[in-house]
Amino acid sequence: MVEGPLLDSHCHLFLMEGDPAALVEEARAAGLEGLVCVGIDPESSRRSRELADALPGVFATAGLHPHDAKDFDARAGAAIEELAHDPRVVAVGETGLDHYRMLSPPQDQERAFRAHCGLARETGKPLVVHVRDAWADVLRILEEEAAERVILHCFSGDAAAAREAAARRYHCSFAGNVTYPKNAGLRQAAAEVPPDLLLVETDSPFLAPQRVRGKPNAPANLGQVVAAVAEARTEEPAEVAAVTSANARTAFDLP
Repeated sequence: MVEGPLLDSHCHLFLMEGDPAALVEEARAAGLEGLVCVGIDPESSRRSRELADALPGVFATAGLHPHDAKDFDARAGAAIEELAHDPRVVAVGETGLDHYRMLSPPQDQERAFRAHCGLARETGKPLVVHVRDAWADVLRILEEEAAERVILHCFSGDAAAAREAAARRYHCSFAGNVTYPKNAGLRQAAAEVPPDLLLVETDSPFLAPQRVRGKPNAPANLGQVVAAVAEARTEEPAEVAAVTSANARTAFDLP
């Protein structure tokens, strides 16, 4: 187990099998001091807020995933806006662009993404951004929308993208796929991120680390991500754990 405080900057408790309270206790036993439960639509965003109310160390976000951007109508927008203004909700998103699966038309994804950018500006809260096969478009929109407090969740770019994100002072969060043997380029990207902009996550129940790949992921596996990032950066795991936990508290304004 990695020593030091751990904080999972992105997971989805509402999608995981098992009792959320038990999952949080399991995570706490593995060294986690907190986790951010990220909403992907109005219903799950409300559920995230409920879990944050009920479970110490759990924090909520509110947003609509780009897969469902076609459903971003006035009703969905109003629900997410109301939640985003709730003090128990620490960020806007998950939002962004996914041009790999294209489960929503690109114009709908951009429309929803820009609306989330505006909501983040309005609330002063950070923006949790999903990017897949859409780096140029995401970076362009973030610049056009004057986005400042940006968290690039499950970072999947190369070293050049990491350097560009660093130049813009965006946080970069690395997930279980950084442990996969074929992802040497992703580990190179992790080595490029300045210490104060580095985050780690599990994206549970997705992207289980290599040691447990093929099984549902859980926040308790975060230490394996920390260990892989630390190796890529030639740093001690305890140092990466402490730095990323402190960064998460800063990025999300956590108590």
